Amino acid sequence: MKNLRNSVQLIGRLGQDPEVRELTTGRKLTTFSVATSDTYTNADGDKIEDTQWHNIVAWGKVGEIASEHLTKGAEVCLQGKLIHRTYENKEGEKRYVSEINLNEMVMLGGKKA
Repeated sequence: MKNLRNSVQLIGRLGQDPEVRELTTGRKLTTFSVATSDTYTNADGDKIEDTQWHNIVAWGKVGEIASEHLTKGAEVCLQGKLIHRTYENKEGEKRYVSEINLNEMVMLGGKKA
């Protein structure tokens, strides 16, 4: 059960091509977003589609693989760790970010038709 602590699994589609940045330390950081959708019927009988966007952060080999093989629209299954962090923007305002630190991924198919 230890591996279940802070574990996130998603199946969704990429919102944009992965972006790779090299940090001052020399480490490479790959980021992209994934959309997951759920459909439900509201009280009036209308079908509602709810789409959630998730920020993904990938380091090391998994980041390299993501940047080489994933493109906007690709369907992917992800497993990672939920991270919450804060930072100050250029104006000195505190910002809050939730991200998924990617551990593993499986490419499920091509782009959405």
